[in-house]
Amino acid sequence: MTTRSVAAQGRGQARRAANSKAVEVGARAGFGARGVIYVLVGALALQIALSGGGKQADRGGAIAEIAEKPFGRIVLWLLGIALVGMALWRLSEALFGSAGPDGGKASKRAMAAGRFVFYSFVAYSVLSFAAGDSGSGGGSSDQQSQDVTAKVLGWPGGQWIVGIGGVAIACAGIWIAVRAIMRKYHKHLKMAEMSQKVRRAVDFTGVFGGSARGAVFATAGGFAVAAAVKHNPDQSKGMDDTLRSFTETPVGPWLLVVIALGLVAFGIFSWFNARYRKV
Repeated sequence: MTTRSVAAQGRGQARRAANSKAVEVGARAGFGARGVIYVLVGALALQIALSGGGKQADRGGAIAEIAEKPFGRIVLWLLGIALVGMALWRLSEALFGSAGPDGGKASKRAMAAGRFVFYSFVAYSVLSFAAGDSGSGGGSSDQQSQDVTAKVLGWPGGQWIVGIGGVAIACAGIWIAVRAIMRKYHKHLKMAEMSQKVRRAVDFTGVFGGSARGAVFATAGGFAVAAAVKHNPDQSKGMDDTLRSFTETPVGPWLLVVIALGLVAFGIFSWFNARYRKV
């Protein structure tokens, strides 16, 4: 057997593994875990809007909230393992392409690679917290954002780097919201398998949830740009402070109520993905 044939056989085995039932189960479990986190973040943000206080409304706050409940550590282990499944699915998409006619495009695979890195980090933070490292997954996103911004601002050309990063995050938020409003997610879901009632629920949570999520990203990007312009890392905000900033608008806390409910809707939409996503 030649080296080329051995390599081809290895690639075939890797592709079959990427398309295996185990990877599909991991992806669906990952969507379920993502839904849990977003529902909790939305609920924490709603507490802030209605009471003016509350715990930090970000992934760290959601993880800490779970940990405080009976059997919370076990739940965190399950969520972390599910997120590992999501990361591995994204890796398979980066290596072999995703479902759909344009799934093999270089841009799609690059985005899948970025999502693999992101979900790997999230899975690591959740599993680390479950293992007892409370400073890993439960840290404040605001402090982390300011620490990273301060470090980058100290680099040569740091203001430009932070500014460009902020613009990229803001554009990503707008892109997320626009795609949600245009219902681009339809092509990724098994719409034919849904009843009319389920389809309406998917569209409501997909549009509302995706728009709210996009608004949070876009606002966070705007704060990063402000940090670059003012050369002040304190202007940079994580998810918690970004959400709290919505209470400072002319409509007061009611905008945060809408955003919080939108994040809960996105969590529910993630659960629909767990059931109907084309994997």
